[in-house]
Amino acid sequence: MRMTKTTGRKTIDRTLADIIVGILVFGLILQLILIWFVSQKLFFCIGLWTGILTACVYAYHIWWSLDRNLTVNADNERGATAFSLKHSVIRYAAVALVLLGLWYIGGNTSMLAGFAGVLGIKVGAYLQPVISRFTGRFFDKQ
Repeated sequence: MRMTKTTGRKTIDRTLADIIVGILVFGLILQLILIWFVSQKLFFCIGLWTGILTACVYAYHIWWSLDRNLTVNADNERGATAFSLKHSVIRYAAVALVLLGLWYIGGNTSMLAGFAGVLGIKVGAYLQPVISRFTGRFFDKQ
């Protein structure tokens, strides 16, 4: 079974692709259900999809930093720990800045929707085995 799908020069890990699909499905479900319960619909949509995009970039950055750390710092345990810590701090700071920016733009509605969107990375990780069954048909044909 092939674990990656090559698109041009980039290689997308199958697990990463499944997690991103899970994040997007989670965002669509939240959009369809919660849009009816908020008064500031525009700020809700902006916040939610900014959070979903942030979760997708977050997932990609986790994959990239783990892949790079395992190849570059394979023999250097101290360097690997420092690399992982540095990139974890970068991810957390980026999410904090995005949420503060959403709060500045749209207030509490936008920030809370953005936070719900960022939590999509958790839902995407939990849904990955289920989504893998469906996306496996696409990857296994290659």
